[in-house]
Amino acid sequence: MNAKLMLNERHILSENAFVEMVVWLLPSPLSKSHHGFKYRLALVVNGNCVLRYDNEAGKGDHKHIGEDEIPYIFTTPKALLEDFWNDVDNWRF
Repeated sequence: MNAKLMLNERHILSENAFVEMVVWLLPSPLSKSHHGFKYRLALVVNGNCVLRYDNEAGKGDHKHIGEDEIPYIFTTPKALLEDFWNDVDNWRF
């Protein structure tokens, strides 16, 4: 796969919390996704991933909140990051 890394960042939020964001531009969409991006955005608190947006092949776009998996409607990379940061900002940790 000829993926191009577009974003790879880690943001420390506190002593016990950080955000990790990785986004690739793909030559073609993954199965079950209708866009050319592969992404993993995660909020980790006390060593546990409590919030994650991703689009693994075969599952399409979704987010995990704790143990729950919820469909996510991807529109643009900018909207993806805004939606993720809104969820992070509303997280109680």
